[in-house]
Amino acid sequence: MKKKAVHTDNAPAAIGTYSQAIQAGNLVFLSGQIPLVPETMEVVAGDFEARARQVFDNLSAVAEAAGGSLNDVVKLTIFLTDLGNFATVNSVMETYFERPFPARAAVGVASLPKGVDVEADAILAI
Repeated sequence: MKKKAVHTDNAPAAIGTYSQAIQAGNLVFLSGQIPLVPETMEVVAGDFEARARQVFDNLSAVAEAAGGSLNDVVKLTIFLTDLGNFATVNSVMETYFERPFPARAAVGVASLPKGVDVEADAILAI
């Protein structure tokens, strides 16, 4: 099975040796997104909710570039430096995903790239 890179200018450019997403068959593996504004590559201004929304906006842009949407997500992993933000993530997710919600893991971590407090990656089935 061949793999194909997915890229969009509507999400932050990769800041390392990775692709925004890789498609293999009908599965699309989205790399972790942090709350960077694509045009500036700076962390979005605002509170934790604004940062979480930027993460999901970025994932959505990559999903669309692959020919899908966030409603095609079958597995989502969220990384948080403060698990106290878990309820906010749940609230934000309700505005981005329809039922049935994807399988999900939330992982508490010590740190994330660029000092952000939230990151998420996903697997789509399209």
